[in-house]
Amino acid sequence: MTSPLLLHRAPGAGFEQPFEMLGACHERVERMLVLLERLAQHLPVHGADAQAADAARDVMRYFDQAAPLHHEDEELHVFPTLRASGRPEAAALAARLHADHERMAAAWAALRATLLGITQGQWPAGAAFDAVAPFAAGYRAHIRAEEGEAYPDAAADIVGAARDAMGKEMAARRGLR
Repeated sequence: MTSPLLLHRAPGAGFEQPFEMLGACHERVERMLVLLERLAQHLPVHGADAQAADAARDVMRYFDQAAPLHHEDEELHVFPTLRASGRPEAAALAARLHADHERMAAAWAALRATLLGITQGQWPAGAAFDAVAPFAAGYRAHIRAEEGEAYPDAAADIVGAARDAMGKEMAARRGLR
């Protein structure tokens, strides 16, 4: 379920709207997951051809660069706010989402090694790319929890100057003004 907070996010959300920006990042994650799933369907038929290598590079670029920054945004702004809310269920959600980040990072490391091989033309003929489905399912469940619970809860507590500061800090970590 998409939260009302994120229903009207603009396609080009900027850092002046940090929660909308977090949601826009989730849209990019979804596009990368779809590309990864298409790659998994492509490989058994075509192997690690040029098209597969390009897709693998695109997925690696996103999950190597943008995804870690997105997770850091949540770790620095969303989760501490949930922990500090005084609501045990919010603190438990922050702990669960943090644990998800750790699991997702480990899953990505294994998946990345396979993708790197694909960029180098390595793929056993007819082999299936079985690691994709659990990775994508885990990411999608994580996003649902963030958009449906974590972001609305944190956004209620991060308002005004605090929200402006959040957006500025997110932009600064990316080298933007």
